[in-house]
Amino acid sequence: MDVFAGRSSPVYSSLTWRSYAKINLYLEVLSKRRDGYHNIETIFQTVSLADELTFLDDAYVSMTCSGLNLDTGTSNLVYQAAMLLKESTGYPAGARIHLTKRIPISAGLAGGSGNAAATLVALNKLWDLRLSPSQLLPFARKLGADVSYCLYGGTVAAHLRGDSLAPLPAVRGLWFVLVHPPIAVSAGQVYGHPQLKHSTERPFAGRTASFRNAIRSLYSSDLKKTVFNRMELPVFSANKNLETIKAQLLESGCETAAMSGSGPTLFGVCRSQQQSFRVVEKLKQLGVSYRTSIVSTTPVGVERIA
Repeated sequence: MDVFAGRSSPVYSSLTWRSYAKINLYLEVLSKRRDGYHNIETIFQTVSLADELTFLDDAYVSMTCSGLNLDTGTSNLVYQAAMLLKESTGYPAGARIHLTKRIPISAGLAGGSGNAAATLVALNKLWDLRLSPSQLLPFARKLGADVSYCLYGGTVAAHLRGDSLAPLPAVRGLWFVLVHPPIAVSAGQVYGHPQLKHSTERPFAGRTASFRNAIRSLYSSDLKKTVFNRMELPVFSANKNLETIKAQLLESGCETAAMSGSGPTLFGVCRSQQQSFRVVEKLKQLGVSYRTSIVSTTPVGVERIA
């Protein structure tokens, strides 16, 4: 589905969009960059856990959020995205934005980045700015590496900061059990952790051999050779229960399992929804009391629903 389609249709005074969570099926850390960031290689995949955002015409930009003690001011990516678009285009009015939050915060699922991507696309429509996808992309990059991916979603290979994107054939038929421990993990601290190792492989034509092998394994259904996260070692060293949860996902019947992004969310891969239900029941028997989500793959990062 082209989330930018229909530019000639009427602009309404109220729009509702859904922004989907992402997981990293593969995540390798390469060299540290001169700008302080790291080059990475990753396979992004959007999944069906989603937030919803409603946008109303208003004189000024304002934001509210239901159900969570979330800062809705200048530090919020949604507010930043709206102000960046407004100030960069000279749009004279604003919007009232309400976020219904279902994706856990700071969970390695790019929830905030997806919210920002939805804001860019929705306000482009609401304000009738008529910016193309390529014109919105620089705004996304200014807001954060994951925001660029979240504009599109689906199955994507990414490198450099994670914002150099190459779409892959859509992955279908996979289900995931997400486990959401209520632990705060700082991505910045993980990147600076002494136990974080860096790949010594040199990319050829933009990709290392290991990255190419991971992508090939994904489409040959050898998921055990695809799913990987270099960040697990430093995060698990500080949070031993996360390593235990990964082992419990495997014990409960998942084909493979890993942490998403810098965590703390863990995911287990299943071949059917029925299998994922069985995994969740087994996790309960093993004493896992954290919130869980059963999700499937989605082909888009953001989507208009009303």
